[in-house]
Amino acid sequence: MNTGGPVHLGFPLRLNRRGRLQHSEEEAYLRGLVEAVLFTRPGERINRPEFGTGVHALVFAPAGDELAGVTRSLVQASLQQWLGELIRVEGIRVEAEESTIQVTVVYAPLRAGAVVGPPRTMTVSGSAGGAP
Repeated sequence: MNTGGPVHLGFPLRLNRRGRLQHSEEEAYLRGLVEAVLFTRPGERINRPEFGTGVHALVFAPAGDELAGVTRSLVQASLQQWLGELIRVEGIRVEAEESTIQVTVVYAPLRAGAVVGPPRTMTVSGSAGGAP
């Protein structure tokens, strides 16, 4: 399974057929980290209360350019703070309509501060009553 890159534990933790901890490819590992930052509410983690974005609360804000700008800023700052050594954010697109927010993040993986591989794109969305 290892293609010469770093080895990461799969999440959630599980065993493979040999009874060892399942490993995860770098692509899935980084995607999971980005999702964790986007979906975690500040205050949700006891030992890191500032971890997360707070994007979930913005689905109740009036849609418009202001909401898109605030969301972009929150996502950019959180990803830079928590994953700045692992990814470089290439772009963030936010679409807000009524009570729905769609966030698209384009990021490139980093190793030793250098970009390795092509950029990846991830889109998440949420609406009032659900987490983005």
